[in-house]
Amino acid sequence: MIHVIAVITAKPGRRGEVLEAFRANIPAVRAEDGCIEYVPVVDAEGMGSWQARIGEDSFVVVEKWRDAAALAAHAKAPHMADYSAKTRELVATRTIHVMSAA
Repeated sequence: MIHVIAVITAKPGRRGEVLEAFRANIPAVRAEDGCIEYVPVVDAEGMGSWQARIGEDSFVVVEKWRDAAALAAHAKAPHMADYSAKTRELVATRTIHVMSAA
Protein backbone atom coordinates (compact mmCIF):
# COMPACT_ATOMS: atom_id res chain seq x y z
CA MET A 1 0.00 0.00 0.00
CA ILE A 2 1.13 3.53 -0.77
CA HIS A 3 0.35 6.37 1.65
CA VAL A 4 0.25 9.98 0.53
CA ILE A 5 0.16 13.07 2.72
CA ALA A 6 -0.34 16.17 0.59
CA VAL A 7 -0.13 19.60 2.22
CA ILE A 8 -2.00 22.19 0.20
CA THR A 9 -1.62 25.86 1.12
CA ALA A 10 -4.00 28.26 -0.55
CA LYS A 11 -3.25 31.89 -1.17
CA PRO A 12 -4.39 33.93 1.85
CA GLY A 13 -8.13 33.67 2.36
CA ARG A 14 -8.70 31.26 -0.55
CA ARG A 15 -8.73 27.88 1.25
CA GLY A 16 -12.54 27.63 1.07
CA GLU A 17 -12.49 27.96 -2.72
CA VAL A 18 -9.77 25.33 -3.08
CA LEU A 19 -11.64 22.96 -0.76
CA GLU A 20 -14.85 23.46 -2.73
CA ALA A 21 -13.10 22.39 -5.94
CA PHE A 22 -11.36 19.56 -4.10
CA ARG A 23 -14.61 18.20 -2.65
CA ALA A 24 -16.26 18.33 -6.08
CA ASN A 25 -13.44 16.09 -7.38
CA ILE A 26 -13.61 13.51 -4.55
CA PRO A 27 -16.21 11.18 -6.15
CA ALA A 28 -14.11 10.83 -9.32
CA VAL A 29 -10.97 10.09 -7.31
CA ARG A 30 -12.67 7.58 -5.02
CA ALA A 31 -14.00 5.78 -8.12
CA GLU A 32 -10.45 5.25 -9.41
CA ASP A 33 -9.13 1.71 -9.40
CA GLY A 34 -6.85 1.32 -6.38
CA CYS A 35 -8.09 4.27 -4.32
CA ILE A 36 -8.54 3.17 -0.72
CA GLU A 37 -8.80 6.53 1.04
CA TYR A 38 -8.88 10.14 -0.12
CA VAL A 39 -9.93 12.76 2.41
CA PRO A 40 -9.12 16.42 3.12
CA VAL A 41 -8.51 17.38 6.75
CA VAL A 42 -7.99 20.65 8.60
CA ASP A 43 -6.85 21.56 12.10
CA ALA A 44 -9.04 20.12 14.86
CA GLU A 45 -10.15 22.77 17.33
CA GLY A 46 -9.55 22.70 21.06
CA MET A 47 -6.64 20.26 21.09
CA GLY A 48 -4.40 22.36 23.29
CA SER A 49 -1.01 23.99 23.06
CA TRP A 50 0.77 20.76 22.08
CA GLN A 51 -0.96 20.73 18.68
CA ALA A 52 1.17 21.76 15.70
CA ARG A 53 -1.41 23.55 13.58
CA ILE A 54 -1.39 23.41 9.79
CA GLY A 55 -2.92 26.89 9.58
CA GLU A 56 -6.05 28.60 8.31
CA ASP A 57 -4.91 28.71 4.69
CA SER A 58 -3.84 25.05 4.51
CA PHE A 59 -5.36 21.60 4.48
CA VAL A 60 -3.90 18.11 4.33
CA VAL A 61 -5.03 15.35 2.01
CA VAL A 62 -4.72 11.86 3.50
CA GLU A 63 -4.57 9.25 0.75
CA LYS A 64 -4.11 5.49 0.57
CA TRP A 65 -3.54 3.68 -2.71
CA ARG A 66 -3.35 -0.05 -3.44
CA ASP A 67 0.05 0.31 -5.11
CA ALA A 68 2.37 2.68 -6.95
CA ALA A 69 0.69 1.95 -10.29
CA ALA A 70 -2.69 3.11 -8.94
CA LEU A 71 -1.12 6.32 -7.64
CA ALA A 72 0.63 6.93 -10.96
CA ALA A 73 -2.66 6.48 -12.83
CA HIS A 74 -4.32 8.91 -10.39
CA ALA A 75 -1.70 11.55 -11.12
CA LYS A 76 -2.47 11.27 -14.86
CA ALA A 77 -6.26 11.17 -14.55
CA PRO A 78 -8.12 13.80 -16.60
CA HIS A 79 -10.17 14.91 -13.56
CA MET A 80 -6.94 15.67 -11.71
CA ALA A 81 -5.74 17.87 -14.59
CA ASP A 82 -9.11 19.65 -14.47
CA TYR A 83 -8.85 20.15 -10.68
CA SER A 84 -5.31 21.48 -11.05
CA ALA A 85 -6.38 23.94 -13.73
CA LYS A 86 -9.32 25.15 -11.60
CA THR A 87 -7.14 25.74 -8.53
CA ARG A 88 -3.83 26.81 -10.06
CA GLU A 89 -4.37 30.52 -9.33
CA LEU A 90 -5.71 29.80 -5.82
CA VAL A 91 -2.88 27.60 -4.49
CA ALA A 92 0.32 29.05 -3.03
CA THR A 93 2.16 25.76 -2.40
CA ARG A 94 1.60 22.03 -2.68
CA THR A 95 3.87 19.52 -0.95
CA ILE A 96 3.27 15.84 -1.59
CA HIS A 97 4.81 13.13 0.61
CA VAL A 98 4.61 9.59 -0.81
CA MET A 99 5.37 6.83 1.69
CA SER A 100 5.16 3.13 2.37
CA ALA A 101 4.66 1.35 5.68
CA ALA A 102 7.72 1.20 7.93
